[in-house]
Amino acid sequence: MPYSDDAVNLSRDEISRIQTTRLRETLERARRAPAYADRLAGVAPEDIQSPADVRKLPLTSKGQLRDGMPWDFLGVPRSEVVRMHYSSGTTGLATAVYHTRSDLRMWAECAARGMLAADVTEDDVFQNMMGYGLFTGGLGFHYAAELVGCMTIPASSGNTERQIHLMQSFGSSVLHIIPSYGLRVLHVCDEAGIDARNDFNVRIIFVGGEPHSEQLRRRIEEGFGAQVSNCYGLSEMAGPGVAMECREQNGLHVCEDHYLLEVLDPQSLEPVEPGELGEVVLTTLRREAMPLIRYRTRDIARVLPGDCPCGSAHLRLSRMEGRTDDMLVVRGVNIYPMQIERALLDVDEVGRNYAITLDRPEDLDRMSVAVELTQEAFTDEMRELTALQRRIEQRLQTELDISVRVELHEPGELPVSDGKAVRVIDNRNRET
Repeated sequence: MPYSDDAVNLSRDEISRIQTTRLRETLERARRAPAYADRLAGVAPEDIQSPADVRKLPLTSKGQLRDGMPWDFLGVPRSEVVRMHYSSGTTGLATAVYHTRSDLRMWAECAARGMLAADVTEDDVFQNMMGYGLFTGGLGFHYAAELVGCMTIPASSGNTERQIHLMQSFGSSVLHIIPSYGLRVLHVCDEAGIDARNDFNVRIIFVGGEPHSEQLRRRIEEGFGAQVSNCYGLSEMAGPGVAMECREQNGLHVCEDHYLLEVLDPQSLEPVEPGELGEVVLTTLRREAMPLIRYRTRDIARVLPGDCPCGSAHLRLSRMEGRTDDMLVVRGVNIYPMQIERALLDVDEVGRNYAITLDRPEDLDRMSVAVELTQEAFTDEMRELTALQRRIEQRLQTELDISVRVELHEPGELPVSDGKAVRVIDNRNRET
């Protein structure tokens, strides 16, 4: 019998009641963790009368998780832990996340809900092109796909030629991939003379693992001829499946029966209004092994006001606009790398890869952007090279309000990665 999830049909009143009950339960579970025992002593379960009462509880930061490693945030006996994952540690010391059997089941159900909302069925062939192991991206979707009933190919990341072979051989119809690697696959297909729109059977692609612009999403859609759905998650909340797009591609529905969402001003830490950008803060509602209270994700997004045509009442998040720790300050201007990608991909001649470099010659910040062109643009005898360069620089200046030096490159000239793309090289303040 196909898997189904009735929680997607909850009303706002039902979601509120469930969140209030589960927030009380989470408070009780969190008290068992040494890191929370004293911090939560002043709040009793009966003090929680609505989801808004989460603001009576303290915030939790990544730094506190690091300080509490390895065991201070564990809320169950170690004998009940059946799996642990490890965050990447790209912005500091990696942190461990623990799961009971129930935690793993709930995680799979959240991701499966998103897959069903995007119209995945048991008849699909699911090729998982995310990394397995300590990284949560691969395993979360793997078990969700099996729960839905898909034939599941655990391809993992990298080895692009093999990925293409698997898609061709087994008719993969659903993919899970890092967006920048999606562009890499399309580039390899182009070089091999493969038409990704017609030579594959792909109809749905889930992307996540790194911020990306709407323009990049559309380029992946055009390249594969498939619907591309955004997925949001982070290791501290379990992994992918915290929020996912439905078939409407109209924002990411948060699994609100599993996670309580706040969007706060990063400086004042006060709630922002729906539609305003802020930092995503999440509280787990069903986690047993490692309940987290008001975890500051550092991801920047907004709650989308209004109803989704799909009928789900679960709140919708916008795509991630960046991270608080990704923000670049250049000559006094706050810039997110996503703004640069958005501006570049608005230019038709821009290809699939770019790199941002920051320097500080003579104590003055300088930003340069290396951009690959499409094959068509680069092979037109380069007659319009200077004009095109100026046009891209002007588009960036309009978006960022600072001048940017643009370098044009032929397709395939810039370094590529089979994992998350390294887009920014900041040489400022480096010792020479």
